Amino acid sequence: MRLQISTWPEIEEYLKSSTGVIVPIGSTEQHGPTGLVGTDAITAEEIAWEAGKRAGILVAPTFNVGSAQHHMGFPGTMTLRPSTMIAAITDWVLSLAHHGFTRIYFLNGHGGNVAPIATAFADIYARRALDNADESFRMMQRNWYELPRAEKLYGELYPVGGGSHATAAELAVTFAAYPEKEDTRQLDPKIAPVGTITDKHHYREQFPDGRIGSDPSQARAEHGRQLIDVAADDLVKEVQAFFAG
Repeated sequence: MRLQISTWPEIEEYLKSSTGVIVPIGSTEQHGPTGLVGTDAITAEEIAWEAGKRAGILVAPTFNVGSAQHHMGFPGTMTLRPSTMIAAITDWVLSLAHHGFTRIYFLNGHGGNVAPIATAFADIYARRALDNADESFRMMQRNWYELPRAEKLYGELYPVGGGSHATAAELAVTFAAYPEKEDTRQLDPKIAPVGTITDKHHYREQFPDGRIGSDPSQARAEHGRQLIDVAADDLVKEVQAFFAG
């Protein structure tokens, strides 16, 4: 069940049986020469949508622009300042809480979002404490690629060249969602270098094609379908336990 293609009476009816919602959250940033700019948002929403279909869980609109200033050396990347992102997450959550949602689960597809999400959570809890709000309200975030079976399958599919950015696993999920965009070209070097980054200039200098440690030519749409399947299964179990806790 997706919030943005539901009517308000349908949401009102949903709230009679559940006060939990999944918010997919990602980023709009470069993912190497063969990866979609929207990869981090697409992966989170595809898995969330599948979990929602399987278990009748409400899925909110995707928060699809995140904290990606270090990718701004590559055309197409969009970013929010951390303060803007924190404020936006806060407003999203408080809007949902206003209607009676008490369990809000963020399924994340971008590592750079982890700190802003956690900071937004801290601010929201502080506001509610000062307002003496209902103490049963809870939030949670999880990176989809750290869900147990998804993480295991990721390692099995790509034991070499999995990488940390523009990975074969995340590209595979996007290829499953958009088969016409499947691109398995072998890049040079086959496996991108690894290292640390500081800002957009340093990133582009160190990793000129945008990849870090990855060989995305391994990605296949079929792998993506497998990853969506196991990740959605893990997500249903975790979300149901969170909603009931």
